[in-house]
Amino acid sequence: MKHIDIAQINDMDRFYRGNLINSVTGYKSANLLATRSKDGVDNVAVFSSLTHLGSNPAMFSFVQRPLGYGVGHTYENLKATGKITLNHMNIDLVHRAHQSSAKYTTEVSEFDILDIEKEIKNGFHAPFVKESNIQIAAEYVNEYFLEENNCILVICKITDIFLPETALQDDGFINLSKAQSMTINGLDAYATAHIEQRLSYAQVDKELEQLQY
Repeated sequence: MKHIDIAQINDMDRFYRGNLINSVTGYKSANLLATRSKDGVDNVAVFSSLTHLGSNPAMFSFVQRPLGYGVGHTYENLKATGKITLNHMNIDLVHRAHQSSAKYTTEVSEFDILDIEKEIKNGFHAPFVKESNIQIAAEYVNEYFLEENNCILVICKITDIFLPETALQDDGFINLSKAQSMTINGLDAYATAHIEQRLSYAQVDKELEQLQY
């Protein structure tokens, strides 16, 4: 087994190190976050740093990289309007979604330039990605500056969920395979997920059972 220590990691080319560290922690969710600026310009960008924070209240977080040229339009729009949508990527969106990570200027809408169709629903301020099978509306809650790397941990509250009925199980479980949701390996590898097993809630002295999925 190959061993890589911290001295080697620190001495790596930054692109090699980025690929290594972004891959080593495992698969991540592949999502498009969409916002609308105060001037009415719609923004959409791929994020792989989303994390479930809790179910009651229903919240998720994402990591905003250090702000600078071409970085932070999603964050700035969210802070200005308080609204954001989370849209699962599927295989048909991969190329266009990946390109959304490029550093476009604030007056450019990735929806338009990348031919990603947007959808406005329920009077929600931020647009949704029409091709996404799972769409989530959310609101800004809070943020925490991470002094260790100058990033910002942004907290959002889920207000609305739209998804195919075929992906929703009787107990509330969402089968992401049926929804055709993608995952990200590292920075640039996109994969489909297939459920192998679903197990019952773990309790002491109780045997696990297979659950329907």
